[in-house]
Amino acid sequence: MEGGSHKANQTEFTECWNRVWKTPYIMRLALSAGIGGLLFGYDTGVISGALLYIKEDFESVQKNTWLQETIVSMAVAGAIVGAALGGWMNDKVGRKMTILIADVLFFLGALIMAAAPSPWVIILGRIFVGLGVGMASLTSPLYISEASPARIRGALVSTNGLLITAGQFLSYLINLSFTKTRGTWRWMLGVAGIPAVIQFILMLSLPESPRWLYRKHMVHDARAILDKIYLEQEADEEMRAMQLSIEAEEEDEKCIGDSLIARVRSAWGNKVVRRGLYAGITVQVAQQFVGINTVMYYSPTIVQFAGFASNQTALALSLVTSGLNAIGSVVSMAFVDRYGRRRLMIISMFGIIICLVALSVVFYQVADHSPSVSMIESTNFGVNSTCYDYLKASNPADWNCMKCLRASSDCAFCSNGQSKYHPGACLILNDPIKEMCEEKHERTWYISGCPTKLGVLAVILLGAYIISYSPGMGTVPWIVNSEIYPLRYRGIGGGIAAVSNWCSNLIVSLTFLTLIELLGSSGTFLLFAGFSTIGLLAIYLLVPETKGLPFEEVEKMLNK
Repeated sequence: MEGGSHKANQTEFTECWNRVWKTPYIMRLALSAGIGGLLFGYDTGVISGALLYIKEDFESVQKNTWLQETIVSMAVAGAIVGAALGGWMNDKVGRKMTILIADVLFFLGALIMAAAPSPWVIILGRIFVGLGVGMASLTSPLYISEASPARIRGALVSTNGLLITAGQFLSYLINLSFTKTRGTWRWMLGVAGIPAVIQFILMLSLPESPRWLYRKHMVHDARAILDKIYLEQEADEEMRAMQLSIEAEEEDEKCIGDSLIARVRSAWGNKVVRRGLYAGITVQVAQQFVGINTVMYYSPTIVQFAGFASNQTALALSLVTSGLNAIGSVVSMAFVDRYGRRRLMIISMFGIIICLVALSVVFYQVADHSPSVSMIESTNFGVNSTCYDYLKASNPADWNCMKCLRASSDCAFCSNGQSKYHPGACLILNDPIKEMCEEKHERTWYISGCPTKLGVLAVILLGAYIISYSPGMGTVPWIVNSEIYPLRYRGIGGGIAAVSNWCSNLIVSLTFLTLIELLGSSGTFLLFAGFSTIGLLAIYLLVPETKGLPFEEVEKMLNK
């Protein structure tokens, strides 16, 4: 962006509204590219609901935690590679072509997953989708920023962030709408191919970024696009600003080198940039290790841990958390320039820690007071239907629902027919026995969580966690990383911090269900509360306040 970082404020939104009415072409550019953000949000959110039904169709997924984590996290692994490739492709083939390639990957990934005959083919499709997510996360906001009038650039770029959260919310709605449709998860995952096709068609009729064209010495083409976006006098000013900015970039490249290794070495060797990286990496890693993407990727599963066995109920309640996340993004725009980045993150972290500790206590109570297992209830279904681990247990009288579920991936709990809080049966996990359980006195089948009266409280705390996270730790780390580095190092500094974010995301998403097995829900949320406390201390010690400071003042502050 010419002139550095751009953040939207109320005046800018008002001017944006007036401007797009006069020049609809600007909004067409922003919304067409913003579909990449919608796809980003949809493909990262849809798996949370689809996983419930994938487990029902594939017994190997149902009984293998590592396979479930792999299906979820391979999109994140693909996104790490996609972001790296996207940066290189943006320079080589342009922003428009990179978005078109991302759309092809989105479409192929959706098609592969929808037709997948086995879990490993789903994983392949998730990798394709992840590559598209990585490219879109980088390229869509870049294209919007470079093809937008400077005075309303922040407002237009903000549409991409809103479309990401809108995509996540849409994914939960789509999941809910296909719960009773034959093919459930195949439709959920396959629908993502539709907006990819729409964006591909729209982008074919749109121009390349004027900045990229200018950088490639296609000055007349760049000017022709600016004439469609700006008034004549404004276009002249933007051409001059773009010329000065690109000349400055080329001078910087001569100083710090144009290869990736040379840039990283130069950045780390500079005291100011190194201190900026301490702050930038800290907030990005902290953003992930508060456990947010366990909620985004596994929200319905967490709701089932809280005792809501029905897939439809779990998806409906998860819709609330996704909606709160979208609302929080809007709240952040109103407060981040008023109260400051550092303060907002610290307040956010306090709220996150309180909610995680409270969730840990609630899930401990759920586990400790879950319904007991009755030998009479269990053998009532036949000895061959009773969980083998329960039958050979030395003290079966001490077993409860939670102990039954944790004993083995082959065990499930069938609630009592008179009341789900009364002693129930510990049975073998398979479809015939599940049907027998549900047909007998309208019992409920539990495989993730147990019947509890505290389930509603757990969902309320989950919503409070999202409200604490979204306006602060959800959006501010990205703003900090756009302000904390000197201009000539902003690209490499932001890139290093973004990679640390994606890698942290991968670690969290790849280990969550394993942690649940090892520590239980209570212990896992308490562990994330511990990580959040460390993150809070790191933010307090390493992250300065950058609100209202020109880039030169930020550089002077870090130098001290």
